Amino acid sequence: MTSANVSCRPYDRFLPEIAAEIQCLGASSYFILNTIGIIEHLASALTGSISPGFHAATEYRQHLLALHHPPVPSPRIVLCYPVEKRHIRQIQRSWPAATVVDAGQERIAEELPTADIFCGHAKVPVPWDETIAAGRLRWIQSSAAGLDHCLVPSVVASGVTVTSASGVLADQVAEQAMALATACTRRIPLFLQQQQQREFIRRPTRDLTGSTVLIVGFGGNGRRLAEVLAPWKTRLLATDYFPDQPATGLDQLAGPDAFRRLLPEADIVMLAAPLTAETRGMIDAEAVSQMKRGSILINVARGGLVVESAVVAGLESGQLDSAGFDVTPEEPPSAASPLWNAPGLVITPHVGGQSVHRIDRMTDLFSANLVRYSQGLPLINAVDKQLGFPSPDGPPLPF
Repeated sequence: MTSANVSCRPYDRFLPEIAAEIQCLGASSYFILNTIGIIEHLASALTGSISPGFHAATEYRQHLLALHHPPVPSPRIVLCYPVEKRHIRQIQRSWPAATVVDAGQERIAEELPTADIFCGHAKVPVPWDETIAAGRLRWIQSSAAGLDHCLVPSVVASGVTVTSASGVLADQVAEQAMALATACTRRIPLFLQQQQQREFIRRPTRDLTGSTVLIVGFGGNGRRLAEVLAPWKTRLLATDYFPDQPATGLDQLAGPDAFRRLLPEADIVMLAAPLTAETRGMIDAEAVSQMKRGSILINVARGGLVVESAVVAGLESGQLDSAGFDVTPEEPPSAASPLWNAPGLVITPHVGGQSVHRIDRMTDLFSANLVRYSQGLPLINAVDKQLGFPSPDGPPLPF
C-alpha cells in the first residue's frame, strides 16, 4: 500500500502535532484515516461539543478517503427509488460513461452487489454484508433522510461513503409539523368529532403564537422548522450535536446534553432528530415526566425516538396535553396498539416527506453529487457513519 501524499497544511492550525506526526511517519492512508477518526471522536467525547478541529479532521479524512478510493471511470449505478425515464436521463447526463440500472424494490437484492454506486432506499431485505465483502460498492446515496435502512454494522465499518437526503423535503416536513401542532392547539380532532355528531359547541383552545418551542435536532428539517415558526412569535430553543453552528432565528441552541434541562421550558416539543443508538427511546417515561405539564409533543422524525407506553401514559395522565405523530415506533401500529385510543393523539401515516416534487428533488441532489463525486469534490450531506448523520459544514443543497 502506498503512502498518502497529501498536504496537512489546511488543518495544521487545528491539529498541528497530529499533522506533523503523520507527515513524519509517512503512514498509509488507512492509518491516517483511523488516527484522525479516533482523535476527532475522542475530542468530541472529552469536550462534550464539536470543535472546529472536529470539522477540519472530518473534512481531511474524507479527502484522504477520496484519494484512496478514486471513482471508477465507468461506474455501475443502481437505483432503488421511484424514478421515471426522465430522471434516469438526468442521472445519465451527470455521468455519461456510467451504466444506470433502475432496480426498483423488485430487483434491488439481486442488483445491489453489482453496484459501484447505489442511490435509493431498499424497503426489502438486501445483502449488505455480502455486498460490502465483495468490495465493489464505493458510495451509498440514501434517498431518505433517515439512514437506519443502510447504516448496518458492515457499512459503518467499511470504507464506503454514505450521503443522505437530509433537508431535501424540509419544506414538506415543516408543513406536516405545523399541521400536527395546530391540530393540537386548535383542537381540530375534537371539532371534527363534533361535526360528525352535528354539534356546534365552543371548546377551549390553545395558542401556538407566543409559545416556547423546543426543536430536538437542528439539521435540515430542524432549521426549516425554525424558519417556519419565526412569524408565530415563538420563543425558539433547539438542541443539536453541532451546537456551534449558526443558529439564526433561535433564542438558544445547545448540545444534546441540554435536552433534559430544556424540556421543562417548552410548551411544544418537536422531534426532528435522526434515529441513532443515542436518540432511540429518548422520549421515555423520565423525559415525559420532565416535560412541562400540559405540553404538546410532535414527532416528524423517526418513530423509534419515542417509547410508546411512556407517551400513552403521559396523555392518559394529563402530563401531556396532546401529541401529533407522523411516525410511530411500529409502522403501521398493530391493531392492538394503545396509540389508536390514546387521548389527544393525532396520527398521520408517515406522509411528512410526501411531495409532488419529491423524486425531482432527490434526482437533483443525486445528480449534483454525482458530478462532485466524479471530480473528487466534497459531497453534499456526507455522513459521519459513526454519528449516523451529516455535519452542517458541507456543501449546500443544489436547490
